Amino acid sequence: MTIRLPGQDGTLRSYAPRAQPLRLAPRPAPPASRTVFAAAHVVADPCADPHSGTHPEAHAGPPVAGSTAGRGPRSAVDWDATLAFRRHLWSYGLGVAEAMDTAQRGTGLDWPTAAELIRRSTAEARSVGGTVVCGVGTDQLTGPATLPAVRRAYEEQLALVEDTGARAVLMASRALAATARTPDDYRDLYGHLLRQSARPVILHWLGPMFDPALEGYWGSDDLDAATDTFLDVVHAHPDKVDGVKISLLDAGREVALRRRLPPGVRCYTGDDFHYPELIAGDEHGHSDALLGVFDPLGPLAAEAVRALDATGTDAFRALLDPTVTLARHLFEPPTRHYKTGIVLLAWLAGHQSHFSMLGGLQSARSLPHLARAYELADGLGLFPDPELAEARMASLLDVYGVDVAYGA
Repeated sequence: MTIRLPGQDGTLRSYAPRAQPLRLAPRPAPPASRTVFAAAHVVADPCADPHSGTHPEAHAGPPVAGSTAGRGPRSAVDWDATLAFRRHLWSYGLGVAEAMDTAQRGTGLDWPTAAELIRRSTAEARSVGGTVVCGVGTDQLTGPATLPAVRRAYEEQLALVEDTGARAVLMASRALAATARTPDDYRDLYGHLLRQSARPVILHWLGPMFDPALEGYWGSDDLDAATDTFLDVVHAHPDKVDGVKISLLDAGREVALRRRLPPGVRCYTGDDFHYPELIAGDEHGHSDALLGVFDPLGPLAAEAVRALDATGTDAFRALLDPTVTLARHLFEPPTRHYKTGIVLLAWLAGHQSHFSMLGGLQSARSLPHLARAYELADGLGLFPDPELAEARMASLLDVYGVDVAYGA
């Protein structure tokens, strides 16, 4: 059977879906040679009205000035489906990076709901023996902020994550980017947070291709100068930094940066364009992984790292290199909308019953983009039930008024 898919030029072309999926058995023991986290998406509740009420307070302590907790629209999350997807990732031995950019943090997932997600996900991880790290930011702030307010917002979220027993990921802050005036503002604020953290944290440098509001992070538009400031923070507190997550889509810069890290501090790649080569590494070292693209690639990514454990880089690259075309498609500019393709693939794979997102962001990508994502993922065998994926893709095309014109 074939299905007709729209291309970027507006024409329809025939595509013959794959008959058999890539069959990979769950293995909950984590891979040995690399630490691997998949940044997981959240499943929206398509029937909920986000304006039907207000949040209960979600604070670990007194509200931060400027906080939105307890007021305004709610993020409508399907908790059962969201947690089921995390169990899917854990069943393959992957860690879960929770409440981060892939979970629509700051683009639909507000802080009160993120706090609830962190509580639920960490409890679920304990129940199944899964590993989880959780994002800490300042997204409860609205409007202009001061550096003390940014610090208190970080502290509030850090306290909540540490109370759950999870490791924290200190995410880049839009409020800090808007408020800081010098590199020393970053050094001082991050130093304060690291000194008081109960456990080593992961520092996250998210580039402006993922969030334009983070332009000039670490106090400079010059990436060499910004890198120096970032590394100043790490070298001043090596015992408080488990690792750094680099999301700049620049493999050469990541390699150069990881070679300057103190001994024992990991580099977690967040480069969804060059992850196979960065994880494979070289004679000087390698990157571990904390990647949004490992949300749809989870089972295959786990299998690839196990191949690396068993036989080395050739088997690893043979499994993972073919996925890069899909990854580059999902993360093409505007890169911040990569989450739309990830949720599409979760729906097509049967991990959720609908294709909808918080804030209606399922509309952030064009139909030709979504059709190409389906085609690439199907070609990799990522759909456990190819017939279900084909039927769901056909139903989406039908909503858009496209005649799928099935044929032999």
